[in-house]
Amino acid sequence: MARKPIFSADDSGENDDFERDGLGSSGALGGDSGDYCDSFYGAQADDDAALRPTRINDMVGQRDVYERLQIAIQASKKRGETLGHILFDGPPGLGKTTFATCIPRELGVEMQIANGATMRAPKDVIPYLTNATEGSVLFIDEIHRLQKSVEEFLYPAMEDFRVDVVMGEGVNARTLNIPLKPFTLIGATTRSGLISAPMRDRFQMHEHLDFYAVDELAEIARRNAAKLRMKIDDAAALEIALRSRGTPRLANNRLRWVRDFADAKADGVVSLAVAQDALRMQGIDELGLDSRDRRYLEVVMRVFNGGPVGVEAVAATMNVATDSLVDEVEPFLLRSELLVRTPRGRKLTRKGLAHLGVDPDFFNNGDAGGFDSRIFCQSGETFDGENGFNEDATLLRRGKKTRK
Repeated sequence: MARKPIFSADDSGENDDFERDGLGSSGALGGDSGDYCDSFYGAQADDDAALRPTRINDMVGQRDVYERLQIAIQASKKRGETLGHILFDGPPGLGKTTFATCIPRELGVEMQIANGATMRAPKDVIPYLTNATEGSVLFIDEIHRLQKSVEEFLYPAMEDFRVDVVMGEGVNARTLNIPLKPFTLIGATTRSGLISAPMRDRFQMHEHLDFYAVDELAEIARRNAAKLRMKIDDAAALEIALRSRGTPRLANNRLRWVRDFADAKADGVVSLAVAQDALRMQGIDELGLDSRDRRYLEVVMRVFNGGPVGVEAVAATMNVATDSLVDEVEPFLLRSELLVRTPRGRKLTRKGLAHLGVDPDFFNNGDAGGFDSRIFCQSGETFDGENGFNEDATLLRRGKKTRK
């Protein structure tokens, strides 16, 4: 029996026994209460949900956002009014959904959950609006994927708590005005720039979630290790935090893998050495780069001499989709200052070269993007650092010969 979606503030208590057992009412996979698949995947779903805080006070990090939300919630409760609409934006895995599910619990109201990708027409959102109770919360994840017609349909619902439905066609058409009970719309998006300006302006609060500090991620790892009944050292929790890219979701994923490794190799005890061995086996280095990240850097350095190079050329060399590099690989490399974007293309920084074990001074220009005379001079030619190639030398680059 998998966990049901939370539609009220009290629903979270229904599965408390299930969470403690992790296996269903029978205490074993495939018990009398259900078949193997239901019990197994239900246990996995509860394991994921158990790591998510249920109250805002239990959340670590994002203190500025936390304080502003607390003020808005307290003011709303004191005045007896409906909380204003809220938009959360930021990279994946930083807690947008967690904030959204904690708010109705703080208010003691019901909640409905939807996804913007599934709302293709106004008729898809009408049931959510008409079923909303007084002061309840409607949470729309990936709200930037709403169709324009759905956005425009939501305007009067957000401002005046009403919807206008056109019935019939032509001269026989008439408009039916349906009043709604006051509700709070909470949107979450990873790409707020794709939301139209009129839609953004209708949110009273617009909160951006930023990446977490290492000590915050270490605290999250320690807390969730206790929930998973893991024995973990502070040094191991810090190591996991250092390799989690400032993202709690990745920290939880790393933590689960380390738990599996420790159960198989170290009797369930997670020390610093065990955590390092587990993450090394997964291909996660000390900066949090995985094998694909390092391959990206290595291709730019080895094949394109450190750049600059277009991302399409790198994608073709790696035999991966360009969008995968742009959306999944490059953001962290750019944020870590291992890579830069220039008008001419991507280019490794001195820090990126050093991470690959390459001496940045190997390149003549003092950084990536220069050329090395040992690579580009023809056999028997010399290169003068002050005057460039000698009179007989030719530079082979981009398949062309150019004489000085």
